[in-house]
Amino acid sequence: MSNIRITKQFTFETGHALYGYDGKCKNVHGHSYKLSVTVIGKPITDNTNVKYGMVIDFGDLKKIVKTEIVDVFDHATVFNKNTPHVELAKELSDRGHNVLLVDYQPTSEMMVIDFASKIKTYLPSHIALHSLRLQETDSSFAEWYASDNL
Repeated sequence: MSNIRITKQFTFETGHALYGYDGKCKNVHGHSYKLSVTVIGKPITDNTNVKYGMVIDFGDLKKIVKTEIVDVFDHATVFNKNTPHVELAKELSDRGHNVLLVDYQPTSEMMVIDFASKIKTYLPSHIALHSLRLQETDSSFAEWYASDNL
């Protein structure tokens, strides 16, 4: 049986600031992110299995990504917890804003690495994460491929 790639797309709104950056992105701003998640595996061949013919049910993949990524990052502001932005983060949080403090500079590149790690943890053992594409703007995106990270 052939390996097949399955892709599901997600959207979410997230704010961030890049501490120490030499351009406009040092300021708090937001993006309408588009995340494409591609997994690879063989379709189920057991015709008594309710998922017969599927690599993974799109709904099952959606549940993983929604729980681990979308529900966490949507309408949140993300800051590197090791920067002075923690003072701003505390102020926003005290005022009821959804703030995430992460261990990395919240660039698309670093976010996609974080997302890959989280998604891989929850995939069934017979499914592999093939790639992620995190689109920050209409013309800018970061990609993560398993084959680049062996």
